[in-house]
Amino acid sequence: LHRTKKENDQSHDKWLGIGGKFEDGESPEECILRETREETGLTLTQYRYRGIVTFVSDVWETEYMHLFTADGFTGTLTDCDEGECEWISRDRLLSLPMWAGDRIFLNLLFDPDQPFFSLKLEYRGETLIYAAKDGIPLPID
Repeated sequence: LHRTKKENDQSHDKWLGIGGKFEDGESPEECILRETREETGLTLTQYRYRGIVTFVSDVWETEYMHLFTADGFTGTLTDCDEGECEWISRDRLLSLPMWAGDRIFLNLLFDPDQPFFSLKLEYRGETLIYAAKDGIPLPID
């Protein structure tokens, strides 16, 4: 999802995965099914819960993001009110404008044998200053 349409968007002009905030009483699985349908017009038929990310920032409140991958769906891709949806090849994806931490978890998600993981990402403004996977610090490029 290329974020181009929201007002005052901290992710303006960046590429993000599909997702959003939980509604009251929703599980992570219910949330990803709803958000995918709302943002893309697609209904997931096969998906896998892959990890959780803790985002810490000196600007925004701490957020938790649940990561899923999917390889089964029905429907036709549509745009949403947050930006343009587009299928992107893996080799092109990592060269697009995105948060630095997103490249870390995308590389983990690209590995189908990667077990469920916990990733902590700390930002100062828009700069990634710390990353740890399953409690072990990772190098920052």
